Amino acid sequence: MPEGDTVHRTAASLREALAGRRLTAADLRVPAHATADLTGRLVLDVVPRGKHLLTRFDGGLTLHTHLRMDGRWSVFRPGERWSGGPAYEIRAVLATAGLTAVGFRLPVVELLPTADEARAVGHLGPDLLGPDWDAAEALRRLTADPARPVGEALLDQRNLAGIGNVYANELCFMAGTTPWTPVGEVAALDRVVAKAHHLLDANKLRTERLTTREDAPGRRTWVYGRARRPCSRCGTTVRTAPYAQDRPAFWCPHCQRGPAPG
Repeated sequence: MPEGDTVHRTAASLREALAGRRLTAADLRVPAHATADLTGRLVLDVVPRGKHLLTRFDGGLTLHTHLRMDGRWSVFRPGERWSGGPAYEIRAVLATAGLTAVGFRLPVVELLPTADEARAVGHLGPDLLGPDWDAAEALRRLTADPARPVGEALLDQRNLAGIGNVYANELCFMAGTTPWTPVGEVAALDRVVAKAHHLLDANKLRTERLTTREDAPGRRTWVYGRARRPCSRCGTTVRTAPYAQDRPAFWCPHCQRGPAPG
Protein backbone atom coordinates (compact mmCIF):
# COMPACT_ATOMS: atom_id res chain seq x y z
CA MET A 1 0.00 0.00 0.00
CA PRO A 2 1.62 3.33 -1.03
CA GLU A 3 2.39 5.58 1.94
CA GLY A 4 4.86 8.40 2.40
CA ASP A 5 7.87 6.09 2.42
CA THR A 6 6.72 4.36 -0.79
CA VAL A 7 6.27 7.71 -2.52
CA HIS A 8 9.70 8.83 -1.32
CA ARG A 9 11.32 5.74 -2.89
CA THR A 10 9.30 6.21 -6.07
CA ALA A 11 10.46 9.82 -6.35
CA ALA A 12 14.09 8.75 -5.88
CA SER A 13 13.74 6.13 -8.62
CA LEU A 14 12.10 8.58 -11.05
CA ARG A 15 14.64 11.28 -10.23
CA GLU A 16 17.53 8.93 -10.97
CA ALA A 17 15.95 7.85 -14.25
CA LEU A 18 14.71 11.21 -15.54
CA ALA A 19 16.27 14.24 -13.88
CA GLY A 20 18.73 16.13 -16.06
CA ARG A 21 17.50 14.39 -19.22
CA ARG A 22 15.24 15.53 -22.04
CA LEU A 23 12.08 13.66 -22.90
CA THR A 24 12.18 11.84 -26.22
CA ALA A 25 8.51 10.89 -25.86
CA ALA A 26 5.66 11.61 -23.49
CA ASP A 27 2.08 10.41 -23.31
CA LEU A 28 -0.48 11.46 -20.71
CA ARG A 29 -3.40 9.09 -21.13
CA VAL A 30 -6.08 11.13 -19.40
CA PRO A 31 -8.69 13.21 -21.25
CA ALA A 32 -7.66 16.56 -19.75
CA HIS A 33 -4.07 16.28 -21.01
CA ALA A 34 -4.23 13.79 -23.88
CA THR A 35 -3.00 16.41 -26.37
CA ALA A 36 -0.23 17.83 -24.15
CA ASP A 37 3.21 17.52 -25.75
CA LEU A 38 6.13 17.36 -23.31
CA THR A 39 8.59 15.95 -25.84
CA GLY A 40 11.90 17.81 -25.75
CA ARG A 41 11.42 19.25 -22.30
CA LEU A 42 14.19 18.86 -19.74
CA VAL A 43 13.20 17.06 -16.52
CA LEU A 44 14.45 19.25 -13.69
CA ASP A 45 13.47 17.20 -10.65
CA VAL A 46 11.00 14.76 -9.13
CA VAL A 47 9.87 15.85 -5.68
CA PRO A 48 7.73 13.91 -3.18
CA ARG A 49 5.26 15.84 -1.06
CA GLY A 50 3.48 13.57 1.39
CA LYS A 51 1.79 11.03 -0.89
CA HIS A 52 2.03 13.30 -3.96
CA LEU A 53 4.68 13.36 -6.70
CA LEU A 54 5.73 16.53 -8.49
CA THR A 55 7.74 16.02 -11.70
CA ARG A 56 9.09 19.39 -12.78
CA PHE A 57 10.07 20.35 -16.34
CA ASP A 58 11.81 23.33 -17.84
CA GLY A 59 9.48 26.00 -19.11
CA GLY A 60 7.63 26.11 -15.80
CA LEU A 61 5.48 22.97 -15.98
CA THR A 62 4.87 20.31 -13.33
CA LEU A 63 3.25 16.89 -13.66
CA HIS A 64 1.35 16.17 -10.45
CA THR A 65 0.53 12.51 -9.81
CA HIS A 66 -0.81 10.54 -6.85
CA LEU A 67 -0.66 6.78 -6.27
CA ARG A 68 -3.61 6.47 -3.84
CA MET A 69 -4.34 2.78 -3.17
CA ASP A 70 -2.73 0.85 -6.02
CA GLY A 71 -1.09 3.26 -8.45
CA ARG A 72 2.59 2.83 -9.27
CA TRP A 73 5.43 4.21 -11.35
CA SER A 74 7.95 1.79 -12.86
CA VAL A 75 11.14 2.44 -14.83
CA PHE A 76 12.11 0.31 -17.83
CA ARG A 77 15.16 -0.05 -20.07
CA PRO A 78 14.85 -0.03 -23.88
CA GLY A 79 13.23 -3.25 -25.10
CA GLU A 80 12.14 -4.29 -21.61
CA ARG A 81 8.54 -5.42 -21.25
CA TRP A 82 6.37 -2.91 -19.39
CA SER A 83 5.24 -5.10 -16.51
CA GLY A 84 2.97 -3.64 -13.87
CA GLY A 85 -0.42 -4.00 -15.44
CA PRO A 86 -2.26 -4.20 -18.77
CA ALA A 87 -1.82 -1.42 -21.31
CA TYR A 88 -5.25 0.02 -20.60
CA GLU A 89 -4.11 0.82 -17.02
CA ILE A 90 -1.25 3.02 -18.18
CA ARG A 91 -1.93 6.68 -17.41
CA ALA A 92 1.43 8.32 -18.12
CA VAL A 93 4.61 7.61 -20.08
CA LEU A 94 7.78 9.70 -19.81
CA ALA A 95 10.65 8.47 -21.99
CA THR A 96 14.27 9.57 -22.34
CA ALA A 97 16.98 8.20 -24.61
CA GLY A 98 17.91 5.57 -22.03
CA LEU A 99 14.95 4.88 -19.75
CA THR A 100 11.16 5.07 -19.74
CA ALA A 101 8.97 5.76 -16.71
CA VAL A 102 5.46 4.32 -16.90
CA GLY A 103 2.64 5.20 -14.50
CA PHE A 104 0.01 2.50 -13.95
CA ARG A 105 -3.42 3.06 -12.40
CA LEU A 106 -2.64 6.64 -11.41
CA PRO A 107 -5.89 8.19 -10.15
CA VAL A 108 -4.44 11.70 -10.35
CA VAL A 109 -2.55 12.93 -13.44
CA GLU A 110 -2.50 16.71 -13.61
CA LEU A 111 -0.30 19.05 -15.64
CA LEU A 112 -0.07 22.50 -14.10
CA PRO A 113 2.24 25.54 -13.97
CA THR A 114 5.05 24.97 -11.47
CA ALA A 115 4.13 28.30 -9.91
CA ASP A 116 0.71 26.81 -9.08
CA GLU A 117 1.91 23.67 -7.28
CA ALA A 118 0.36 24.97 -4.08
CA ARG A 119 -3.03 24.45 -5.68
CA ALA A 120 -2.32 20.71 -5.65
CA VAL A 121 -0.35 20.29 -2.42
CA GLY A 122 -0.69 23.54 -0.48
CA HIS A 123 -3.33 22.04 1.81
CA LEU A 124 -0.93 19.41 3.18
CA GLY A 125 0.46 19.52 6.68
CA PRO A 126 4.15 19.09 7.52
CA ASP A 127 5.76 16.39 5.39
CA LEU A 128 7.18 13.60 7.56
CA LEU A 129 9.98 13.01 5.04
CA GLY A 130 10.35 16.58 3.83
CA PRO A 131 13.34 18.84 4.49
CA ASP A 132 11.01 21.23 6.30
CA TRP A 133 9.47 18.68 8.69
CA ASP A 134 7.97 20.53 11.66
CA ALA A 135 6.89 18.28 14.54
CA ALA A 136 5.48 21.15 16.58
CA GLU A 137 3.22 22.28 13.73
CA ALA A 138 2.06 18.71 13.12
CA LEU A 139 1.18 18.37 16.80
CA ARG A 140 -0.67 21.69 16.75
CA ARG A 141 -2.79 20.56 13.81
CA LEU A 142 -3.54 17.17 15.33
CA THR A 143 -4.70 18.67 18.62
CA ALA A 144 -6.85 21.39 17.01
CA ASP A 145 -9.81 18.98 17.18
CA PRO A 146 -9.41 17.03 20.46
CA ALA A 147 -12.67 15.12 19.98
CA ARG A 148 -11.63 13.61 16.66
CA PRO A 149 -10.68 9.88 16.65
CA VAL A 150 -6.90 9.62 16.62
CA GLY A 151 -6.74 7.13 13.76
CA GLU A 152 -8.76 9.44 11.55
CA ALA A 153 -6.66 12.46 12.58
CA LEU A 154 -3.41 10.67 11.75
CA LEU A 155 -4.73 9.80 8.29
CA ASP A 156 -5.72 13.40 7.55
CA GLN A 157 -2.96 14.71 5.29
CA ARG A 158 -3.81 18.26 6.35
CA ASN A 159 -2.40 17.44 9.79
CA LEU A 160 0.79 15.70 8.73
CA ALA A 161 1.59 14.34 5.30
CA GLY A 162 2.70 10.80 4.57
CA ILE A 163 0.78 8.55 6.96
CA GLY A 164 -1.45 5.90 5.41
CA ASN A 165 -3.51 3.14 6.96
CA VAL A 166 -0.59 0.86 7.79
CA TYR A 167 1.17 3.49 9.87
CA ALA A 168 -2.05 4.84 11.41
CA ASN A 169 -2.85 1.38 12.79
CA GLU A 170 0.69 0.64 13.92
CA LEU A 171 1.07 4.03 15.61
CA CYS A 172 -2.16 3.51 17.54
CA PHE A 173 -0.85 0.14 18.69
CA MET A 174 2.46 1.64 19.82
CA ALA A 175 0.56 4.34 21.69
CA GLY A 176 -1.51 1.66 23.45
CA THR A 177 -4.78 3.13 22.25
CA THR A 178 -7.48 2.18 19.76
CA PRO A 179 -7.98 4.22 16.55
CA TRP A 180 -11.36 5.44 17.88
CA THR A 181 -9.87 7.13 20.95
CA PRO A 182 -10.33 10.94 20.85
CA VAL A 183 -7.11 12.81 20.16
CA GLY A 184 -7.48 14.71 23.41
CA GLU A 185 -7.37 11.46 25.40
CA VAL A 186 -4.17 10.09 23.84
CA ALA A 187 -1.28 10.31 26.28
CA ALA A 188 2.03 11.74 25.03
CA LEU A 189 0.78 12.55 21.53
CA ASP A 190 4.09 14.29 20.90
CA ARG A 191 5.77 10.89 21.16
CA VAL A 192 3.32 9.49 18.59
CA VAL A 193 4.34 12.27 16.19
CA ALA A 194 8.03 11.56 16.86
CA LYS A 195 7.48 7.84 16.29
CA ALA A 196 5.69 8.55 13.00
CA HIS A 197 8.70 10.49 11.78
CA HIS A 198 11.09 7.77 12.96
CA LEU A 199 9.15 4.95 11.27
CA LEU A 200 8.82 6.63 7.89
CA ASP A 201 12.46 7.72 7.93
CA ALA A 202 13.61 4.21 8.87
CA ASN A 203 11.53 2.65 6.07
CA LYS A 204 12.14 5.14 3.28
CA LEU A 205 14.82 2.92 1.70
CA ARG A 206 13.29 -0.45 2.59
CA THR A 207 11.43 -2.55 0.05
CA GLU A 208 9.68 -4.39 2.92
CA ARG A 209 8.09 -2.00 5.44
CA LEU A 210 9.01 -2.85 9.04
CA THR A 211 7.37 -1.50 12.20
CA THR A 212 8.48 -4.26 14.60
CA ARG A 213 12.02 -5.47 15.19
CA GLU A 214 11.48 -8.77 13.39
CA ASP A 215 12.27 -8.60 9.69
CA ALA A 216 10.55 -11.84 8.73
CA PRO A 217 7.38 -12.63 6.79
CA GLY A 218 4.31 -12.30 8.97
CA ARG A 219 6.22 -10.54 11.76
CA ARG A 220 6.92 -7.12 10.26
CA THR A 221 3.84 -5.41 11.74
CA TRP A 222 2.31 -5.45 15.22
CA VAL A 223 -1.36 -5.57 14.22
CA TYR A 224 -1.85 -4.31 10.67
CA GLY A 225 -3.01 -7.09 8.36
CA ARG A 226 -3.14 -9.54 11.28
CA ALA A 227 -6.92 -9.91 11.70
CA ARG A 228 -7.81 -13.09 13.61
CA ARG A 229 -4.11 -13.79 14.11
CA PRO A 230 -2.08 -13.39 17.32
CA CYS A 231 -0.89 -9.94 18.35
CA SER A 232 2.87 -9.77 17.75
CA ARG A 233 3.40 -8.64 21.34
CA CYS A 234 0.99 -10.55 23.60
CA GLY A 235 -0.61 -13.24 21.45
CA THR A 236 -4.19 -11.99 21.86
CA THR A 237 -6.29 -12.37 18.71
CA VAL A 238 -6.20 -9.18 16.66
CA ARG A 239 -9.59 -7.71 15.80
CA THR A 240 -10.62 -5.71 12.74
CA ALA A 241 -13.46 -3.32 11.84
CA PRO A 242 -14.01 -0.47 9.37
CA TYR A 243 -13.09 3.07 10.32
CA ALA A 244 -12.05 6.33 8.64
CA GLN A 245 -13.87 6.14 5.29
CA ASP A 246 -14.22 2.36 5.55
CA ARG A 247 -10.51 1.65 5.83
CA PRO A 248 -9.82 -1.44 7.94
CA ALA A 249 -8.69 -0.88 11.52
CA PHE A 250 -6.65 -3.56 13.28
CA TRP A 251 -6.18 -3.57 17.04
CA CYS A 252 -5.30 -5.78 19.97
CA PRO A 253 -7.98 -5.63 22.69
CA HIS A 254 -5.35 -6.45 25.34
CA CYS A 255 -2.57 -4.05 24.36
CA GLN A 256 -4.78 -1.14 23.26
CA ARG A 257 -7.20 0.67 25.53
CA GLY A 258 -10.08 2.88 24.50
CA PRO A 259 -13.36 2.76 22.58
CA ALA A 260 -13.93 0.14 19.91
CA PRO A 261 -16.94 -1.03 17.89
CA GLY A 262 -19.19 -3.71 19.48
